[in-house]
Amino acid sequence: MQKLRTSIYLLSTVLMLGSCNSALQSFKKGQKKFENGEYELAIKEFQKSSSANYETAKSSFLIAESYRLSNRMLQAGEYYEKALAAGSRENDIRFHLAYAQKAQGKYEDAAKNLEKYLSGVPSKEFKNKAIAELDMLPEVLALANKKTFIEIQPVSINSSGSEFSPILIDKDLIFTASRKELTYKNNGLPYLGLYRAPLNSPTEVGTPRLFSTNIFKDNANEGTPAFTRDGKTMVFARGNTGKRSDQSPDVDLYISKLNDGVWSEPELISVSDSLAWDGSPSFSNDGRTLYFSSNRAGGKGGLDLYRANIDNAGRFGRAINMGADINTAGDEMFPYVSADGKLYFASDGHPGLGGLDLYMATRKNGEIQVEHLGLPLNSRFDDFGLVAIDSTKGYFASNRDSGKGDDDIYYYENTQPGKKYQETPPVIVQKDPAKKTIRYFLAGIVSNVKNEGLDSVRVAILDNESQQALEEVFTKADGSFGKIRVEAGKSYTLVTDKKGYFIKREPFTMIGKDVPLEKLTKAENDTTYYVNISLDKPEVGIEITKLFHIAPIYYDLDKSNIRNDASVELDKIVQILEDNPNIKLELGSHTDSRASTDYNQKLSQRRADSAVEYIISKGISRTRIVAKGYGESQLVNKCADGVECTEEEHQMNRRTEFKVLEVK
Repeated sequence: MQKLRTSIYLLSTVLMLGSCNSALQSFKKGQKKFENGEYELAIKEFQKSSSANYETAKSSFLIAESYRLSNRMLQAGEYYEKALAAGSRENDIRFHLAYAQKAQGKYEDAAKNLEKYLSGVPSKEFKNKAIAELDMLPEVLALANKKTFIEIQPVSINSSGSEFSPILIDKDLIFTASRKELTYKNNGLPYLGLYRAPLNSPTEVGTPRLFSTNIFKDNANEGTPAFTRDGKTMVFARGNTGKRSDQSPDVDLYISKLNDGVWSEPELISVSDSLAWDGSPSFSNDGRTLYFSSNRAGGKGGLDLYRANIDNAGRFGRAINMGADINTAGDEMFPYVSADGKLYFASDGHPGLGGLDLYMATRKNGEIQVEHLGLPLNSRFDDFGLVAIDSTKGYFASNRDSGKGDDDIYYYENTQPGKKYQETPPVIVQKDPAKKTIRYFLAGIVSNVKNEGLDSVRVAILDNESQQALEEVFTKADGSFGKIRVEAGKSYTLVTDKKGYFIKREPFTMIGKDVPLEKLTKAENDTTYYVNISLDKPEVGIEITKLFHIAPIYYDLDKSNIRNDASVELDKIVQILEDNPNIKLELGSHTDSRASTDYNQKLSQRRADSAVEYIISKGISRTRIVAKGYGESQLVNKCADGVECTEEEHQMNRRTEFKVLEVK
C-alpha cells in the first residue's frame, strides 16, 4: 500500500512538473511570436499558458496587446480586465482598456479608467492622448444622437476576411482584400492584395479577379490604391516581406503606370519614408497633390495626414504635415478629396464613437473646421476609407458587428438630398466652465526691400526639432499669408521661395510667448503672432549680411582661427549657399589698423581662408566661394593709424562680410 501511494505521488509530481514545463514553453513561444509581430500565433500560445495558470497576469496582458496590435480592440478588452484582476501592474493597461471599453460603447467605464490612468504615472507616449480623450468623452453622447438621412447597404463582395478601400474605375470596383494564399501571422488572415470586379449595381458585384500580375507579392500586404483622374497612374501601399531584400522594414508607397493596358512594375516613390509607416494614399482632383498617412518623425501623435505637391514632370515635393486642426495625438488615416474640394478622413483622435470614425474637413475664413459625419456612417467600430460617387452617395468600409467578416465594404446614399441630420432632442454637453483653452497662429507679410508686398511667395514652416514641413502656403497679392497653427514652447523656421529672389529662412519661436491660462477671460481663445519677412534679388555686388541677419564674424586679436560664435554665423552661410545654388559668394575678411599694413593684409587673408575652409568642410564646393583679405583698407569707423580707440571700436573693424560675385 505504501509503495502504491509513493508511486501515485511520484506520478502526480511528474505530471505536475510536465504541465508546468509545458506552460512555460508555451509562454516562451508566445513571447517570441509576440516580439516577431506574429500576434495570432502569440495569442494561441499565451492562451495555453494562461489556462494552465502560468503567469496569468502577464499572459492575459500579452493576449490583450496581441489583439490590440492586430486591430481587434473588442477582443482585447476582456483580457485587459483579466490581467488587472490577476494583479497586472503594466503601466499603460488602463489606457488601453479605456479604448477597448469605448469600442464596446462603455463610455463611463472608459472615462473612469482614463482618470485612474492619469492619476498614476502616465507614459509620455500616451499622456496627451489620454487627456484629450477624457476631455472629449462628454461629446460622445451628442455624437451618438447625430443621425443623418443616409442609408447604408453591404456590398455583395464581402466575405469572412477583409475587404476595404473601394474605388470606382471604368465601372469596375477596385478594392483591397485578404485573399492571397499565404497567411499573415499578425492577424491570422490571408495577405492583402488588390482586386477588381464589375459593378452590376451599387451593391451587386461580379466575380472578382486579380488587379494586375505586376502588382502582386504573395508574401506582402498590398492595397489602398489611389488613381489619377485619367486612371493611368496609381499609388498604393505595400508592406515588407521580412526579407533582407526589402527596400524598407515597414509599409511604403509605390507608383505604377498603365501603358498599353499593362500596369508597370511598381517603384518606391521619393516622398515615402523608409523608416516610417506610409499608407492610404489619395490624389487631389487635379492630380497635383498626393495625400497620405504616415507615422514619420515630427508628427502630432500616431499616424498623421501629410500632403506632397507634384510638379509637371511628376516629381514629388517634400511631405507637409496637414497641421494640428486635422492631426491629433491619435491616428488620422484614409484621406480622400471630393470633387468639391472637401477632405474626408478617418481618425480616432477627434471626438468619436469608438475606433476610427469618419470626418469631413473644410476651410472657412482661413480656418479649418472638422465635422463628425454622424450615424450611420459612423459606429463604435472602425469606419474608414470613404470615397464619394457624388455629393449624395459613395462607398466606405467598416468592421462593425453587423458585417460578414473583418472589414466590409458598404454603399451609402442620402435618401433626402439637401438635408443633413434628422430631428432629435438636443443633447447638452456639460463642459467645465472653469476650463480654458488657447490656440496659437502665425501670420505675416513678405515684402521686397522697398517694403512692397510680394505675391505668390511660397512660405513653408518647418518644425526645428524634426525639420519636417508642417504647413506650406502662398502669399496673397498684398504679400500676406496665414493663419498657420503653431504650438506653445516650440521653435520654427519659415522658408520663403519666389522665382528671381533669394530663398530665405526666417526663425520664429513660441518659447516664452504662451499666454498664462489664468489671464484668459474666455473659455476658448485664439492668439495670432505676426512676422515681417524681407526678400531681395540676388545681384552681383550685393552684400547680404543685413538681409540674412548674419551677425558680424569677429576674430581675436592677431588670430585667424574660427571662434565658436563665428561658426554659428558661418553655418548660416552654408545654408544660404545650399538654398541658393545659383549664386557664388566672396568672403571678405577685414582687420583693424593696429600692426603694419602688410601684416594686416596677410592676417586678413589667413582669416578669409580659414572661414572658407570651414564652409567647404560643411560640403560646399570650393568653386562657389572665394576668400579675399582686405587688411585695414576698409575700416568702418575712425580708428585709423594713430587714432586712439577702445577695444570695442577696434573689434568692429575685425569682421567678415559676404558679397555676391556671380548669379547663374
